[in-house]
Amino acid sequence: MDPLIGQIQLFPYNFEPRGWMLCDGRSLEIAYYQALYSLLGITFGGNSTSFKLPDLTNANPLAVTNQMKYYIAVEGLYPQRP
Repeated sequence: MDPLIGQIQLFPYNFEPRGWMLCDGRSLEIAYYQALYSLLGITFGGNSTSFKLPDLTNANPLAVTNQMKYYIAVEGLYPQRP
């Protein structure tokens, strides 16, 4: 089952699964991630050519043991609008 673009989920991985990125506040180019940008905009920062992912590195309930990390789906199904 494909995730929804923009879906955030905890995973116990030390790598980025295909179609997911770590929620670490990094900047992404709008031209390469247009669908995700259309959902997030510059909510977490950005400018006319880039936007930022949410930074959830310190929001992890298991961050002390570094077992789980938040990831955001950058590929998948586009969510339906009401």
